[in-house]
Amino acid sequence: MLKQNIRIMSKEISLVTGGNGHLGNNLVRLLLSENKKVRTTVRNLNNVEPFRGLDCEIVQADITDRKSLRKAFQGVTNLYAVAANFSMWAKNPKTEIYDNNLQGTQNVFDIAKECGIKNIVYVSSVASLDFTKLPGNVDNGYNKDRRNWYYNSKNDSDKLALELGKKYGIKTVIVLPSAMIGSKAYNLSYSNKLVLQVLNGEIPVDTNITLNWVDVKDVAIGTYNAMTKGRDGERYILSNEKHTTLQESVKIASDLYPELKLKMPKTVPKCLLYSVAGLMEFSSKITGKEPLLQRHYLDMFYDLKQDYDISKSREELDFNPKPSKKALEDALEYLKNHWGKKKTVRYNE
Repeated sequence: MLKQNIRIMSKEISLVTGGNGHLGNNLVRLLLSENKKVRTTVRNLNNVEPFRGLDCEIVQADITDRKSLRKAFQGVTNLYAVAANFSMWAKNPKTEIYDNNLQGTQNVFDIAKECGIKNIVYVSSVASLDFTKLPGNVDNGYNKDRRNWYYNSKNDSDKLALELGKKYGIKTVIVLPSAMIGSKAYNLSYSNKLVLQVLNGEIPVDTNITLNWVDVKDVAIGTYNAMTKGRDGERYILSNEKHTTLQESVKIASDLYPELKLKMPKTVPKCLLYSVAGLMEFSSKITGKEPLLQRHYLDMFYDLKQDYDISKSREELDFNPKPSKKALEDALEYLKNHWGKKKTVRYNE
């Protein structure tokens, strides 16, 4: 007599905020593969294409709307706080980026306490690490550079999450991803958009800003393991150890697709980059569009080698990401097959 392989779904509800974003959607899929009962939030219930064929509950909620969170959080045991405003530029960055992310964090923890949620994995960013000491390590403290409102928001939201978790008696684990790339992407994140620009030969100039590529699926696994294995009040970096330069990224794409005849980005003096950034910022005030280059971003990251110490994540979360070159190659292949030069680009991380 053949034995039936019966898959039993957990009765506990795992909720992922921002499940139509890049990490959020990959995390929803991973949780379902682990037989978890999954609920996810979206701001717009018309945007449910990322969940086609997935057996998960979809509810409308916004981290800035406490009433919607109260409804979404009912009966939830494990909360993956993924949703945030991931923007490097806004007309009013203090209000649109910083205040929204801080208030969103406050709301998430306040309502989680009301609803009896026991465990939260809070998705922060390597943006909250101290870049004056490399390789980046959670033991080095927080980012002291206050020139970018997005980085400020991740820095201060990270601290606030730990404070509120302790205050409310909620087990809180922080994860800090680097530049997440790869499938599945129903909207292009900043990181995937940059990979697509590499693929399309749209990187004419080397800004001397490095990237730390990591496959989004590895980050999803690290985030899931943070819930099951992470220690309360601890922070874990989810990245690769070594950075990749723009020159190296274009070279990897060129070797993978020689038929594209990609040109290596030209090296130009920082002073020229700085002048171009200033002109772009001035133009953005007129057009209302985000400048491709900003002076404070050059000040923060020019010639900064984004290397990170992930030994803590390897040891405690069994985090073992694919090498950055492989992550980039896989992302290039995915974007080449599923996106393209003429496809409309929208942003949602």
